[in-house]
Amino acid sequence: MFSIEHEFDCTVVTLVDEGDSPLQEDVKIHAFEECITIEQYDPRTDAMHKLTLSMAQIRDLSAALNLPEGVYTLEKKTPKSR
Repeated sequence: MFSIEHEFDCTVVTLVDEGDSPLQEDVKIHAFEECITIEQYDPRTDAMHKLTLSMAQIRDLSAALNLPEGVYTLEKKTPKSR
């Protein structure tokens, strides 16, 4: 299950783990114009862990989820003029 909320400066997606045990804590993804942050509470350390990814890293991650094992470089597409 997940929820989507639009806030003033970002969009927040919350992922809720509903699968079989052991369940993980909720994951919050904050989508800003310049970066994406991912947060998850760790009950073992009683701390919130935060990861910040650039938009280029998110683009690469998105592509990597659909590719087989290997090393890749994505090419930038130039806009076509009319």
